[in-house]
Amino acid sequence: MPRSLPAPLLLASLLAGTAAVAQSPVNDGTGSYPASVAAFEAQTEAPEVASDVSFAEEVISGALAHPWGLAILPDDAGYLVTERGGALRHITRDGTMGPEISGVPEVRAMRQGGLLDIALAPDFTESRALFLTYAARDGLAGSATAVARAVLSADHTALSEVEELWRQTPASAIPAHFGSRVLVGDDGTLTVTTGDRFTPENRQLAQEPAEAAYGVTIRLDADLQPITGAVEGALPGVLSYGHRNIQGLALQPGTDTLWLLEHGPAGGDELNILEPGGNYGWPIVSYGVNYNGSDVGDGVQAHGPEFIEPRYYWDPSIAPSDLIFYEGEMFPDWQGDILLGALAGQSLVRLELDGTEVTGEERLRSGEGRVRDVAVDAEGAILILIDDDPGALIRLTPESQ
Repeated sequence: MPRSLPAPLLLASLLAGTAAVAQSPVNDGTGSYPASVAAFEAQTEAPEVASDVSFAEEVISGALAHPWGLAILPDDAGYLVTERGGALRHITRDGTMGPEISGVPEVRAMRQGGLLDIALAPDFTESRALFLTYAARDGLAGSATAVARAVLSADHTALSEVEELWRQTPASAIPAHFGSRVLVGDDGTLTVTTGDRFTPENRQLAQEPAEAAYGVTIRLDADLQPITGAVEGALPGVLSYGHRNIQGLALQPGTDTLWLLEHGPAGGDELNILEPGGNYGWPIVSYGVNYNGSDVGDGVQAHGPEFIEPRYYWDPSIAPSDLIFYEGEMFPDWQGDILLGALAGQSLVRLELDGTEVTGEERLRSGEGRVRDVAVDAEGAILILIDDDPGALIRLTPESQ
């Protein structure tokens, strides 16, 4: 039968627990909006945690040009990586990189635009189908976030049956804030994220989903047709609106809950839970400020009750990219934790969760490159893309293994 702790040890244990609760957040400098007040406890500045994990790093390829999206092929067939300039690459497990895969949709590769995300269809082993997001050319100078379906040849050299499924309207001449991640559901539905196209004039349209698909999430049904009715009067496909620039999208295991990561302005990067029909408040409210230091909207921070509150936000900005929920054997203490990439923050970020509450934050590989995408392979290793030229595909395993 377990015995009670002696009084001195019990007191020490309680004090240690109190110290853990009061642990300081990550020391990442002064925020852009230091007067910001969270709407609820644990919405920002979670206690810094340390897992004492050291990575063994394998650079699978160090010859990529601004890699953006990563898909892990089944049957140990390697990886597919998009490069923002418009190339799609097949890389074998040992790092051999083939020539550019032919048949990729034409993109407008300018500033933040180009070839963006990639995801495999649930039946890829049989169908060889995949999905791409990209900045589609539109007229002489315009571009728009788009998503297409294609079929990859068995030798990984060509795409065929390329079909554009959805395109953002209207197009914009501003080559920024495209989003965009694509997530394929087990039921065959697609969720695609977009951005507000950056300018003060464009971003106002994030509150006008009947006029523009700016700052929205998009849902295509199992027949790959845009849904209707999630937001009353909105353009076909719109699932939620009022976003700034969503670059992360993941399904929480064991649930039907989708989580989003979106860039704030100066400060105010957000981790959100996707609620169909929801309005997330941009550009009326924000936990950040404009780049020139002026208020966003009327300077209102709190999103509720009119708009959906983020589950977590960062100030100063880390510029979050993609996220995953870790499931794997190599890092058993991280089961169910969020791993996300940080561009400005140049790190792999780990978030501990209790339900939907962020209870701890850890920065890993700090200062070692802009992490654009994160994935986990069948063995439980973590894969990251470093957005640079040259950029890299890196495999992370525990140093002891």
